[in-house]
Amino acid sequence: MKTFGSMLNGARRALTLSKTAATVATAAAAFTLSHGAFAADAKIPVVAAENFYGDVVQQLGGDRVDVTSILSNPDQDPHLFEASPKTARALQHASLVVYNGADYDPWMAKLLAASKSAKRATIVAADLVGKKGGDNPHLWYDPQTMPKVARAVSEALVAADPAHKSAYDANLAKFLDSLKPIDAKVAGLHGRYAGVPVTATEPVFGYMSDAVGLSMRNLRFQMATMNDTEASAADIAAFERDLREKRVRVLIYNSQATEALTKRMLKLAQQSKVPTMSVTETEPAGKTYQTWMLTQLDALGTALAAGDASGANAAAATTPPAKGKTQ
Repeated sequence: MKTFGSMLNGARRALTLSKTAATVATAAAAFTLSHGAFAADAKIPVVAAENFYGDVVQQLGGDRVDVTSILSNPDQDPHLFEASPKTARALQHASLVVYNGADYDPWMAKLLAASKSAKRATIVAADLVGKKGGDNPHLWYDPQTMPKVARAVSEALVAADPAHKSAYDANLAKFLDSLKPIDAKVAGLHGRYAGVPVTATEPVFGYMSDAVGLSMRNLRFQMATMNDTEASAADIAAFERDLREKRVRVLIYNSQATEALTKRMLKLAQQSKVPTMSVTETEPAGKTYQTWMLTQLDALGTALAAGDASGANAAAATTPPAKGKTQ
């Protein structure tokens, strides 16, 4: 038979064990809660090949995303970019990857193929708008591209973080609404300048000029410049004639390209008093996609007005070719 003292000692030991178990249980619960809070607060890692896509992801994801944009220097020629080990490491940790496609950033497809992940979602802008290699790859200048990219990004963010769906939905609605001034400016320029002949050193701004309804000339020259091939003597002569005889209202040039022939055409336009407008392939620092597009549309309107005022004789000198054709 147990004595009262042994019974008391047993009770004390049981009480001690009970407290210890309670402490362990509390600690485990605290760990579980803190781990859950960390998971809830963790940002979605996103890699964008180009910074304008990265900007759109940031606007849609807010403080729920951690975005790395690979091409982000507006002073660098994107066509000369080479992927680095740092780029490959960023992709390894990404939950979402967004890139252009249509052979604009072929290095991205290669890196993704070399670092496959079943947990990684991938959005290719070209696939969303039905473009492929050989098409003009500067898709972000098409007003129809970014709404499709934004919707695809929003769906991917909701899939990765369903708890914050309402926030992503609200951000998407806000983003789509913010594109309306761009559409309005395009419509205004179209109403005033549709059919006006212009030319460009590269097809960077091509989709936007089509949206405005401009008649783009010298497309063969532009494609040769973009593909780093030599333009024919006939195409060069036609381009120079358009500038010398002021058959075009505006010369649009890519300020990120520094080829000698591009500089030559720019100089000739200035000598012939043909207004010029510079565009970039990379979103400038300090701008959003929306402000970038609006700034360039304003510049286009200014250049077209200047070309109109200078008395360009394009309409009298030649019948403008149909859109998509070149002379």
